[in-house]
Amino acid sequence: MSKKNKKNQNEEPKVAQEEILNEETVEQTQEQVSEENEDPDKKIAELEAALEHQKKEYMFLYSDFENFRRRTAKEKIDLVKNGTENAMRDLLPVVDDLERALDAISKGGDVDSLKEGVDLIYNKFVKYLESQHVTAIDSTGKDFDTDLHEAVTMFPAPDPSMKGKIIDTTIKGYMINDKVLRHAKVVVGS
Repeated sequence: MSKKNKKNQNEEPKVAQEEILNEETVEQTQEQVSEENEDPDKKIAELEAALEHQKKEYMFLYSDFENFRRRTAKEKIDLVKNGTENAMRDLLPVVDDLERALDAISKGGDVDSLKEGVDLIYNKFVKYLESQHVTAIDSTGKDFDTDLHEAVTMFPAPDPSMKGKIIDTTIKGYMINDKVLRHAKVVVGS
């Protein structure tokens, strides 16, 4: 037998097998299609049920999100509205002390005791500010820093080492935590 004949004999079974597989695949596909076509009402009902289920889930999620959004918006409004409540409540004793000091001044009390009373009020107020994390910016003698200071004027430096440094602080600056609450107004040496 020649090589060509052997080769053709080997190829013929492969082709026959492929044709059989293709025919089986076609038959299976036709069976599936016929099964699906047999009961279209059932398939439509299943799809409608699945759609209805998805709609319900969507509505639950949507309503949960809307409730969350409303709740957080209300909380934000309450925070803005009442955020300073605690701070103001803690300031009321300082106001009371100032009113007593003004009353004592109007009655013409002892100047030394009035000075001592004002010093106590000042110290009480500074302690309150510290409890709220408000601190004064230390400026005089320091290098000028535009992040912390605002130059009111330039003044000739008394000695060359004070050039570019702060000679005087006209209005104290304050920070709350690490943020500048008010820049210090300073006189800078030139």
